[in-house]
Amino acid sequence: MNYNQLLAYVLIIFITFVIMEGVAWFLHKYVMHGFGWFLHEDHHRSSKGRFEKNDIFGLFFSLLSFILILTGFLDGFDYKFALGIGVMLYGLGYLLVHDIFFHKRKFKLKSKYIKRVLNAHATHHQKSTAHTGICFGFLYASKKYQKQEGE
Repeated sequence: MNYNQLLAYVLIIFITFVIMEGVAWFLHKYVMHGFGWFLHEDHHRSSKGRFEKNDIFGLFFSLLSFILILTGFLDGFDYKFALGIGVMLYGLGYLLVHDIFFHKRKFKLKSKYIKRVLNAHATHHQKSTAHTGICFGFLYASKKYQKQEGE
């Protein structure tokens, strides 16, 4: 692999990661809070189990990422490998921010960015129903969700 190919792959990974936020927003708003609500609904309720029906969405994207990485590798590290890495990195970001930081609250957070994303996600859980909602992103939240000192 030469320098130009490496640079192209890094660019594909970055662009895929950024596009995944749009894909996640779209799927969250129109699929999870639409016809896929029967799978996503348990995510909006407290559950005692380790898994939720909602985890099917994560499994789908994990499988997609795995297939892209594997087929890209088998085809000599072609563009599918870079696409799969981009999807995987977005999934890792989602896992850290959404599942670990937000829902399990195992870490004391100091980052204003993380606090803003978590506040936006908390707002989503408080104000969203099957066919309505706000704050559908997972790794981006507008500054209006930044809590002021003392809140």
